[in-house]
Amino acid sequence: MKRPIRKLNARRAALLARPLRHVVAALILRGEGESREVLICQRRPDQPMGLKWEFPGGKIEPGETAEAALARELNEELGITAQIGDKLTTIRHNYRNGGAIEIQFFTVREFTGELQNRIFQEMLWSAFERLPGYDFLTADLNLIRDLAAGKLL
Repeated sequence: MKRPIRKLNARRAALLARPLRHVVAALILRGEGESREVLICQRRPDQPMGLKWEFPGGKIEPGETAEAALARELNEELGITAQIGDKLTTIRHNYRNGGAIEIQFFTVREFTGELQNRIFQEMLWSAFERLPGYDFLTADLNLIRDLAAGKLL
């Protein structure tokens, strides 16, 4: 017996109706020219998409600006007070499960406080050309290619 098409369409509609998640991430930079590096962070194995690499940041809470959310997240995750710089780019990514995310990436060239690893498996400074060698979140891959090619910074 065939299943009614309505059920299939209802399931698909439910997946498509998932809200767009708005998040922010920081490209924390140090050095100049050939010695310039960016801070990358690896998720813990017990987190969703465990052991994937990403840039620090997180979800924008209701009523928060993107810059305020990023400053808060960097303080929570890394223990720093960051001076949020220019917006570098915005990326929208649709996941296979039907979820969607919009990530605003900002530069951070200055911060106060010592970097503390409060939530990650690992943190490290990487040269831009080495970024494609890390297993980044799928949503970040086009950005990683552009950074490694010197197209954005």
